[in-house]
Amino acid sequence: MNTAMYQAATGAQAFGYVLILIAGVALVAGIIWAFRLGAKVRDREPAPPRPEEQPKMPPGGPVHETHEVREPDEVPRAADESERLTPHQLGNVGTKRAADQSRPRWTPGSSGSFGGGGGGRT
Repeated sequence: MNTAMYQAATGAQAFGYVLILIAGVALVAGIIWAFRLGAKVRDREPAPPRPEEQPKMPPGGPVHETHEVREPDEVPRAADESERLTPHQLGNVGTKRAADQSRPRWTPGSSGSFGGGGGGRT
């Protein structure tokens, strides 16, 4: 009979087994703690809206998208020509409706993009 099979674990092996067991228990405890923390956070969140709280369609039906050509507003100028305006002095430069509402098209004979094929302008 093979006596090596029935030998007791040495001290180093037993320490390794205990270390693995402790690491496993710590891992499981960490997973349980994270799950409970997530459940507490979820309980503090507001409930999802009820069907009567959902958004309603406007009385005139669905709102459709509008297409219009926009152009930038005039950029404000500094009072003194030697001074320049910084970005925070400019603020948000808005846009306005363009007088010409025709959509811009590619120039005939142009490929439309770099490497897009075609002969381009000749």
